[in-house]
Amino acid sequence: MAFPDTDHPAPDMMPSGADAPVRSRRRLVRLGSLLATACFATAVAAQVSSTGDQAETEEGIPVTDSMTTEKCGACHAPDAKGNLSRISWVRTTPEGWSQAIKRMVKLNGLQITPEESRHIVRYLSNQHGLAPEEAKPVMYLPEHRILDETNIPSESVRGGCAACHAFAQPLSWRRSAKEWKLLQDFHVALYSQADVQYRRPAVDEPGPVLGQPTPIVQKPGAVPVTQGQIALEYIRKTAPLRTTEWTQWMSRMQTPRLSGKWLVNAFVPGKGRYFGTMTITPGSDGDAFKTGIALRSVADGSTITRDGAGIVYAGYSWRGRSASAAAPASPASLDNPTRETMWFSPDRKSAQGRWFWGEYQEFGWDVKLVRADGSPTIAGVAPYAVKAGSKGVQIHIYGDSLPASAATKDVDFGAGLAVTRIVSASPTEIVVSVDAAADAVAGIHDVTVGTAVLGGALPVYRKVDYLKVTPETAISRLGGGKHPKGYGQFDAWGFDNGPDGKPYTADDVNIGPIDADWSIQEFQTTWYDDDTKYVGSLSKTALFTPGLDGPNPDRSNNRNNYGDVWVVATAKTEKDGQGKPLTAKSYLVVTVPAYKRWDQPEVSQ
Repeated sequence: MAFPDTDHPAPDMMPSGADAPVRSRRRLVRLGSLLATACFATAVAAQVSSTGDQAETEEGIPVTDSMTTEKCGACHAPDAKGNLSRISWVRTTPEGWSQAIKRMVKLNGLQITPEESRHIVRYLSNQHGLAPEEAKPVMYLPEHRILDETNIPSESVRGGCAACHAFAQPLSWRRSAKEWKLLQDFHVALYSQADVQYRRPAVDEPGPVLGQPTPIVQKPGAVPVTQGQIALEYIRKTAPLRTTEWTQWMSRMQTPRLSGKWLVNAFVPGKGRYFGTMTITPGSDGDAFKTGIALRSVADGSTITRDGAGIVYAGYSWRGRSASAAAPASPASLDNPTRETMWFSPDRKSAQGRWFWGEYQEFGWDVKLVRADGSPTIAGVAPYAVKAGSKGVQIHIYGDSLPASAATKDVDFGAGLAVTRIVSASPTEIVVSVDAAADAVAGIHDVTVGTAVLGGALPVYRKVDYLKVTPETAISRLGGGKHPKGYGQFDAWGFDNGPDGKPYTADDVNIGPIDADWSIQEFQTTWYDDDTKYVGSLSKTALFTPGLDGPNPDRSNNRNNYGDVWVVATAKTEKDGQGKPLTAKSYLVVTVPAYKRWDQPEVSQ
């Protein structure tokens, strides 16, 4: 039996890690640890479905590719309109289709070669995929980001759709009403816990505003409304098979003409900002590309070069890999090979995403790209922010085709910031000296050079009012014995309270990383808690290295080195109203290694 190859330089199938256990007071979402488990129900699931014998009432999406029909049509029956059962009533991401094929191999004996699998994933991702507007809100899943999901509309929906995996997982699919019910039945057939979750009485339902649910009062003696019912109703409305976005995109989708030079504005946690270029050249066909990347650090001027390749699905969704010629010096080194997930705007003028690496995809570049089309273009500026009242601040403007003979009148940072002189100028970088008025209003300023404008590029602040450590909740895994370690990288960010003078409101100004001292402190969960002695260590640059995996005879009951701690940042120079250093902390769970890895637990246990 052939199995799809997951090591292709420009992957059609993105392998996923293991789902992280949760010990946090807040829900930790290990994004990317389980990719789309929502696929095709097995025969046993169809037997328990109350809708399994009913004909589809919605119009399907015909399958027109001969190889897909050949490999899938033996089990998925065709009809007179060219539809294949089940397949024609679902849409999803490249990762979702890749998982579907893996499931068919493992559960149903599908015989398929890596080349055939790549072809089918590409076809289905293009013709049965998501529109850019549908994919963008859930890009954090294939980007393997760790974050707390704030898009879950009610507790009942959370219990029905996100108790066991990220909410982005079901939201990465579009299905007919019948298919959503079959998916629910599929979960019941394979997971006893799913049946328990679905049968629990619902406490609320999604309200008119996201995050503001409507309470449900269960009537005495009546059959209770369940979480499963609320979740099913919500997901059918939120993620139907046919949407305006997809219909419009199918008429607009074109071959992704991405060749050329792209300006890169990148941030690496713990290492700061990088500017440079990504040159994209044609690959083997219209959807495949080769890349050359050249970046320079704002902090120390060091340079990085990388070469890679990528594939674009559905005209906008990039999946790729790149590597440096240098051997990685450490797990956190920027010379490590990376996988790339990016979302290109429909007009093909900009892109955003994450390039990531690490055993648990814990390291990564947050990237923004803008096309260099020959006209004056700004990619970004440094430093991160300017303080009101400061004089002679040198601001670097990075871009392409900038005027080499720029005058002060050509550069504008908005009210309160005066350009006093041009320090240097070239087509790719202009350096200016700026004076900031003492009464400059805190906020985000646009940057203009001639006809080029970059909106919201330069924060202006009055003082650092508070700190925030990112990620605010994190997970790390022990290792080093028989299993690789899962590291953690933290940053301390400074914030101005903004015009309203109140912290943690929408107008607060993020002014960038703050120089801080780092430490770990006990998070008290038991008597005589001693986790800080064993879970690992935190470097001066806030890189957390977890401890050794396996039983530790120095701990009570021979326990492993797991635990939960606070990661604390103490500002070196910024003070609060009482003259004390500003501090902030993040909650870190250090847990055992992922002893077993799976694409989907129901097919790999």
